[in-house]
Amino acid sequence: MIRARVRGRATATVKHPTLEGWRLLLVQPLMADGTTADGDPVLAVDATGAGHSDIVILTSDGRATRELIGDDTTPARWSVVGIEN
Repeated sequence: MIRARVRGRATATVKHPTLEGWRLLLVQPLMADGTTADGDPVLAVDATGAGHSDIVILTSDGRATRELIGDDTTPARWSVVGIEN
């Protein structure tokens, strides 16, 4: 599991059919200190309703994301599994 800060939402006029209806967030993975960026931002599927600047918990487990979406053909890898208070 990885902590990340939500930077915004992604809007796509065309996307993979398995992602239709799913909310995509641009999230910045964080170092253990919670303030320093760790690598490049990633797109994550969100079913939690996270908002801008929220700290979220991500998984890069493609299998978990495929199960969330309900389709083994999705290209999505990252998904939000929780929001920190």
